[in-house]
Parts: sequence; C-alpha cells; structure tokens
Amino acid sequence: MTRATRESAWTPLRVQAFRVLWLAQLGSMIGTWMQTVGAQWLLVDTAGAATLVALVQVAALLPVLLLALPAGALGDIFDRRRLLIGVQGFQLTVGAALTVLTATDRMTPALLLTFTFLLGCGAALAIPAYGVLLQELVPTAQVRAAAALSGIAMNMARAVGPAIAGLIIGWVGPAAVFGINAFSFVVVLVTLTVVRPPRSDDAGLPERFTSAMRAGGRYVRYSPVVRRLLLRAALFVLPGAALWALLPLVATRLLGLGASGYGLMLGALGVGAVLAADLLPRFGSRLSANRVLLISGAAFGAALLACVLVRNTVVVMLMLVPAGMAWLAVLVGVSGTLQVFLPAWVRARGLSMYTIVFAGGQAIGAFVWGVLAQWWGLVPTFVLAAIVMAAGTATVVVWPLRDVSGWNRDPQVYWPEPDLHTEPDPEDGPVLVTITLTVPDDQVSDFVDAMAALRRVKLRTGATTCALYRDGVDPHRFVEVAEYRTWAEHLRQHRGRLTGTDRAAEERALALADSTPEVAHLFPARVVDNS
Repeated sequence: MTRATRESAWTPLRVQAFRVLWLAQLGSMIGTWMQTVGAQWLLVDTAGAATLVALVQVAALLPVLLLALPAGALGDIFDRRRLLIGVQGFQLTVGAALTVLTATDRMTPALLLTFTFLLGCGAALAIPAYGVLLQELVPTAQVRAAAALSGIAMNMARAVGPAIAGLIIGWVGPAAVFGINAFSFVVVLVTLTVVRPPRSDDAGLPERFTSAMRAGGRYVRYSPVVRRLLLRAALFVLPGAALWALLPLVATRLLGLGASGYGLMLGALGVGAVLAADLLPRFGSRLSANRVLLISGAAFGAALLACVLVRNTVVVMLMLVPAGMAWLAVLVGVSGTLQVFLPAWVRARGLSMYTIVFAGGQAIGAFVWGVLAQWWGLVPTFVLAAIVMAAGTATVVVWPLRDVSGWNRDPQVYWPEPDLHTEPDPEDGPVLVTITLTVPDDQVSDFVDAMAALRRVKLRTGATTCALYRDGVDPHRFVEVAEYRTWAEHLRQHRGRLTGTDRAAEERALALADSTPEVAHLFPARVVDNS
C-alpha cells in the first residue's frame, strides 16, 4: 500500500499529453528561475540593492494582481491552447530583447525591472489557462495529483534553475541565462502547437468577457470554502515572501557566498519541495490539512530565523530543506483542494483568484520586506517575518480549512428548462425568478437555515441578488426572489453551473416544505406602441 500511495503522486505522468506539457512547463519554470536569479544578481552591487533586489520579485509578480482575474476569464471563455500560444510568442519576444540588451551592456536597473514586469504579464495571462489545460488531460480522480505535480514542477525548477543559473552567471554572465529563458518559451510554443487536448463537450451559453469576470468574482465572494483557502494562502505567503526576496542578500552579506552559493541555497529549498512531493502522499492520510498548515508554518518560521541568526552555511542550507517542504505542502494543500473543489465552468477564474493571492502576496510581501531590510537591516526584518509567520499560523485554530473531501463537485443538470410563452433574447433583463413554498410551523427554523445555504448557491452561480420573504397574511407561505442581470445568466444555472453539492442543498430545503414549488420568471414590463 505504501508503494501504491507513493506512485499515485506521479500517476498523471502516464498520460502522454499531460507528460509532454508538464515537461515543457518544467523547462519554462527552470528558465524563469534562471531569469530571476540573473536579474537579482545584476542588482546586488548597485546602490540601494536591498530594495532593488526585492523589486525584481515585485516586478515579476505584481502583474498577477492586475491581470490574473482577466486571465482567468479568458481561460474560461476562449480556446486555452490558442491563448497560450499567443502569450508564449509575446514572452519570446520580450525575452529575446532582454538577452540582446544585456549582452550589449545596455541594461539599466529601470529597464531590467520593466522587462521583468513584461515577462510577469505574460506569466499572469498563462497561469490559469495552463493549469486548467493540464487538469483536463487527466481523469477526475487524478486532478489533485495533477495539481501536486504542477507544484512539484515549480519547486523542481527552484532546485535546478538557480543552481544552473549561479554556475552560468559565474562562467559566462547573466545574458546567457536570459537567453536560455527565452529559448524555454520556444519549447512551450512548439509543444502547444503539437499537442492538441481533447475538445470540451460543454454546450453552455457563451459568456461575454465582462460578465465572465463578474461571475468569477461573485463565485469567490459567495463561496466560504474558497475564501478560507485564499485566506490560509495569504497568511502563509506574506511573511514567507521575505525569504524568497532577500535570500540573495543573506547569501552575499551574511554568509559571504557568490552566485553559485546563492543558487545552492535556492536549490536546497527546491530539494525540500521535491522530497515533500514523495512524503506528502505517504503522510497525508495521517495528518489533517490544518495540522499540515501548523507544521509548515513552524518549519518555515524556523528557517527564517536560521537565515540571519546562524553563520554556518551548511546549517542554513539544512534548515532550508524543511522550508522547501513546507512551501510545497501549503502550495499543494491549498491549490490542490481548490482545483478539486471548483466547478469546471469557473475553474480558471477560481485559480486566477488563488494566483492573485499567492503570487500577489509574494509581490507585496517582497516589497514590504525589502523596504524594511533597507531601513532596519536583514536581522530585524527576518525576525519580524518569523513572528508574523508564527502569528498567522496560529490562526489555524480560529480559521481552519473545511474538509470538503466528501462533497460532490460534478456538474448536475436537474432544473427543468423554463416553459415560457415566448423565448426571450439571451441578453434580456433584468430577470426575476420567484419560488413560492408553504412550510409547516415546526419546520420554519430549519427551512430558513437551509434556504440561507441555497441563497449562497444561487448568488455564486448567477444571481445578483437573492432573498427569502414571508407572507404577512399567510405565515406558512414563503417566496424566494432572485434577480439575474440577463436571461442567459439564469439559463446557465439550468445548463451545468450547479453541482451535486448544490443539488443536495436544494433538496434539503425543499424537503422541509409541504407543497410543490411554484416557479415564476418575470421580465421587465414594456409598453407596446400600437399607434
């Protein structure tokens, strides 16, 4: 059983299309980390290095705050493969220009940060679509393993990329690593051109870009499970960003290491992540998700302290290994649960929200910790980051993750198609949908609670407002009124936005009533000019 459990983490690699795209993703991530190390190393000896080095992380990750939600909407409503091919072409152009300007000694700090920002824009546009594209290539039972493998690719890149970059920078210079990163975009571009994922059989109504963005934000707003997952990610990433942003300065100023030594330190973090990929499936059944968060926070906090309080390079690198394990544990725990939980129609948008929190938190954290390091120095900054990490980890007791392993997230089409006198235009609206029920006195309290849960279902799957009313004349009569911006937005609930869990919530509420629901669809009254 132990062997089977261990192998399950790598099972998606048996699917050829997934394996090819995953390897291309791994190569691109290695190139990205080489690019990050090269950019940071170019700035180590400049004036205000603490702030500038941290700004490399900010420039790479800040685009996520600006573009991740639009990218998620694009990933849900357009052909993901074509979208990704276009993005890779853009990144190839930017990477090639960066390489040429660096090789000809024309690269300034401001220009370097600008190119880093542009590459970050490309990454922000690609992340949600690429994540969903990979997930669609494997059976549903392997989705969590596929999410874990994406995290493994990221952290394997951290183990390999910085170490290679450190060696190449020492031998040739940073322009070479920028060139390798540009070539990695060629590899992904060719792979996306050759590999053609299966077409979706989704026959749902097409969504407009702006309404798709609104729907994604609305889903997260009215999904307590998703909000809690995002909160846990934020509380871990914000203090954890200090390590990733300021590690070059720890290597040079506190440990006296060069580019190769810095690469090995990042490599230790990556090695820890790869080890975690093998150990997490083995211990996952013994440890709850909340206990993993507690252990991960403690391990990462200890590594933050070791970086500035210990002057022995070997000891610091040994402490970075469990920090890398902790980073992957949180990454896989949150993103894996999120990918399994999110319905297919909003998956890219939900993942984009996670990307905003995870990568955006790193960008904000990198900037804050970089400024503090410039003012106070490395030791006080890392000690404060460890304290913040400990405080955030302790909140697991107050805001724990919910266990959703038994929830049915498969799409369900169980609402009958509305039988109307005339077929409205999909863009007609606003539309009111009322449901009238009678409820016995002894069931009223439970009914109101059940309808509150059903209200959240309707708000996150299309309704702009939803409220339950009680008749002032007949106290047994209840009317739920939901408003939709357009007729199409309501029809999408009929045609695949609801899940098995949503259906169970509705059945619980209806079972408490003693009448058949009376449903009405109301449209704005318009005066017809017969003159």
